[in-house]
Amino acid sequence: MISSEHVRPVELHDAIDSFLRYLDIERNASELTLKSYSEDLGSLLEYLTEYEETLLSPDQIGISELRRYVAYLHECQYEKTTIARRLACLRSFFRYCCREGFTQTNPAKPLRTPRTGRKLPHFLTTDQIGALLEAPPANQKMGLRDRAILETLYSAGLRVSELVALNVSDWDQDANIIRVLGKGRKERIAPIGSYAAKALQRWTAEREGKPESHPDADALFLNRLKTRLTSRSVGRMLEKYLLQTGLDKKTSPHTLRHSFATHLLDGGADLRSVQEMLGHKSLTTTQIYTHVSTARLRETYEKAHPHAQNQYKKR
Repeated sequence: MISSEHVRPVELHDAIDSFLRYLDIERNASELTLKSYSEDLGSLLEYLTEYEETLLSPDQIGISELRRYVAYLHECQYEKTTIARRLACLRSFFRYCCREGFTQTNPAKPLRTPRTGRKLPHFLTTDQIGALLEAPPANQKMGLRDRAILETLYSAGLRVSELVALNVSDWDQDANIIRVLGKGRKERIAPIGSYAAKALQRWTAEREGKPESHPDADALFLNRLKTRLTSRSVGRMLEKYLLQTGLDKKTSPHTLRHSFATHLLDGGADLRSVQEMLGHKSLTTTQIYTHVSTARLRETYEKAHPHAQNQYKKR
């Protein structure tokens, strides 16, 4: 325990900046993680500036102030998942502050996280996936690229950030595997199927990159300016084909990852293998897809089994 005499005086915004640098440099946090933590801590700073004007340093913030902040979030009708995420961020931040001597205790540790129901991920059926993958025109260069993107997302279960970070050298054409840099810059190997491999071969045959000296020279997926494609561009591209095929507009690039996992489990893949292919740190994260499969089984049962239908439920 650090005594009050040994607390290092620091402004709250400086402590936040220090924490974000620590996440970036020492923990190799992704850009999305850094953005999320920055927004969550920015929310706390904004609240304290407006409602708790005297609290300008971490050691001045106690559990009472944080409870009022959480109540404020509820009053603003934030989703429980958002509040839970912000509490997790605060625990990490104040744990860092304790370690650095900015405060004596972690005031966020005793706070209860609101219970959130697990939301089943949205996925596409195999027929819907087939329609989507066939949508990009095979007689156009950008169509070949788009089909390769969609095939790779679905075949390897990639996050869109992982896809756009791929380089040509990450694809082993002989073994049909891709080297993927996942969350926390953790590397994994992802197998791809014959359809994705064929789509990638067609795209790379047409791909014209920048000179070797250019930073995007080795990028696997390029835009019309021959620079590395962005996650936002992939999202916009997908929206075009959703409109064309009439598929659900809430479908996102991540939906293909959800579909990949769901279809693997439906096909008999074991949970540990799916966890490894998705790059999940915890098996609990992967288990959500077993709930999807179970929900589908229940729906099929209730539609097909006579003792599950409405006329029998009245007994």
